[in-house]
Amino acid sequence: MNQEQLTRMRDAKGFIAALDQSGGSTPKALNLYGIADTQYSGDTEMFDVIHAMRSRMVISPAFNGTRVLGAILFEGTMDRQIEGLGSAEFLWTKKQVIPFLKIDKGLADEQDDVQIMKPNPDLDALLARASKLGIFGTKMRSVIKMANPDGITAVVKQQFEVGRQILRAGLIPIIEPEVDIHSTQKAQAEVLLKAALLEELRVQPTDQPIILKLTLPEIDGFYSELVSHPSVLRVVALSGGYSRADANARLARNHGVIASFSRALTEGLSAQQSDAQFNAAIDSAIADIYAASVS
Repeated sequence: MNQEQLTRMRDAKGFIAALDQSGGSTPKALNLYGIADTQYSGDTEMFDVIHAMRSRMVISPAFNGTRVLGAILFEGTMDRQIEGLGSAEFLWTKKQVIPFLKIDKGLADEQDDVQIMKPNPDLDALLARASKLGIFGTKMRSVIKMANPDGITAVVKQQFEVGRQILRAGLIPIIEPEVDIHSTQKAQAEVLLKAALLEELRVQPTDQPIILKLTLPEIDGFYSELVSHPSVLRVVALSGGYSRADANARLARNHGVIASFSRALTEGLSAQQSDAQFNAAIDSAIADIYAASVS
């Protein structure tokens, strides 16, 4: 584990950029970027195009460790290069941005009003490879649809079991039990989620900290106990489908929580923009998200 990165992730100001769209979400991300699915053929070409988009973001002068603390990569991005360097190496050595890797294999079918993660039998091998390539931490996502105690317990239990496997490999896990922003029981689900998280954290050693990635809550400051918990390195927020303006407004009201936005970060970016237009747009987005993260 890189001690400089650990200290920076704990103490520095900024936010985490989520650049980890995978197979299912990539066509939508590209469409929002102005590239229709008729402009590429098959997964190989699609991932070439999304890598070009991500590279353009990362290479932009606006994207650096002054405001962007970390970036979450898709496995295919980790395995590719940016300007002749491995993506993780480029992020850290050229931009001072801490590299994370999305490691889950997607969501299982819904049961008890949640979707836990699919099995990931090759995780140890992936973690070993990620570590060699300079990855600092990982991210994995589950989804909570309703305030079902059994389902929420199952989500949190699985997340922490896998999180401890990741810690044993020398990496820091981002644990992401997303609450669907459209849930009719969102506030009630958040009460159950916080209780389940605090129960797991009660036995989590402080020298084995985790990062929590959570949906912005209905009650401002609701996760303050998690922000100050000695076993939590950082609490970050997902945009979850909120617009950037809405996500930033909610984030600014939750002190100590920083952004880990995906769609809200890329909102307004277009393949058709000139480099000057693109760099201005991403600079504006980063400025707004940074301001909300440090409020």
